[in-house]
Amino acid sequence: MYKYACLNNISQKGLDKFSDIYEVTEDLQEANGILVRSASMHGMDFSDDLLAIARAGAGVNNIPIEDLAKKGIVVFNTPGANANGVKELVFAGMLLASRDIVEGVDWVRANWNNEDIAKIAEKEKKRFAGTELQGKKIGIIGLGAIGVQVANTAVNLGMQVYGYDPYVSVDSAWHLSSRITHVMRIEDIYDVCDYITIHVPALPSTKGMIDEHAIALMKTGVILINMARDSLVDEEAVVLALRAGKIRRYVSDFPNSTVAGRRGCITIPHLGASTEEAEDNCAVMAVEEISDYLENGNIKNSVNYPNCDLGTCETGNRISVFHENKANMITKLTSIIGSSETNIASMTSKSRGEVEYTMFDLDSAPAAALLEEIRNIPGVFRVREICRAE
Repeated sequence: MYKYACLNNISQKGLDKFSDIYEVTEDLQEANGILVRSASMHGMDFSDDLLAIARAGAGVNNIPIEDLAKKGIVVFNTPGANANGVKELVFAGMLLASRDIVEGVDWVRANWNNEDIAKIAEKEKKRFAGTELQGKKIGIIGLGAIGVQVANTAVNLGMQVYGYDPYVSVDSAWHLSSRITHVMRIEDIYDVCDYITIHVPALPSTKGMIDEHAIALMKTGVILINMARDSLVDEEAVVLALRAGKIRRYVSDFPNSTVAGRRGCITIPHLGASTEEAEDNCAVMAVEEISDYLENGNIKNSVNYPNCDLGTCETGNRISVFHENKANMITKLTSIIGSSETNIASMTSKSRGEVEYTMFDLDSAPAAALLEEIRNIPGVFRVREICRAE
């Protein structure tokens, strides 16, 4: 029996995917798995029983992923599960910014009690005239699950699409329309695009990537869309550029004191993935990931360990080892198992940065002494015996 806990409200459609070998608990110290959305996990104490955390969403800046890697706790996210919801909000933001819809609606709200509002509106509407998307150039920074959907939809709307992502995956490349211009320099986005939308993860290397220098390279009158993370943009520089007329509108899904209420800023209260469908999709994917890991040891869509799959664990003689990615670790592991006269039926090992994950299917159940000997190898973080009572 496995126990799981939820730090936020998780869609029941996802929780229903748990089989009858799972039960929910409110005691985090006894949970084998935790499901989370936005709750901060920094500073939390993690028990030895905790094996995995699944974030029902993409961003994981609320989770101490590096510390957890060294404890052998796998952190999953759900890339692409909320992509359509975010994509739709990107285009909603572009239309709001292009057509001056927000200020037009505000004008109607302010004049709702004027009996002549219909007549006056015909005179006033020229104040809110805007531009269309068709024929305009859009630059998409980041061609992951969301960026690809934005790019393809923009093509279908008749826009000229430029995509920048030096690390675009093979899967993303296959799904991109052939009508998208893939540029190798981000400056080529800044130089020609009427709209720029950001879809990269929040990392130390991407923090503040849209700064004063980047803005200076952009076309005058550009509309900047940020549905990824506010930390990607130097928003004080954006406010100055709005005042100077360099940026026409800034649309952000992250309200804060820098941009909320500022003229030229359309600030949305973090609604990118707040659709019923996106929440369902994220919950289903999170439960499927954490279940496959707890039951079989397989890892998919982890942010702190590599993808690794040895199929369904049929025998109960599977062990997994979390360890440092360094020379001779596999040799040490196989040597210890061999010296115990235990035969390895199958194995797989994958590394990611400084960590590595190795799984063994054995012909017989591993002895407690064998597992302890592996745990005592310098550089081993954790050893799991899978398909046994945890």
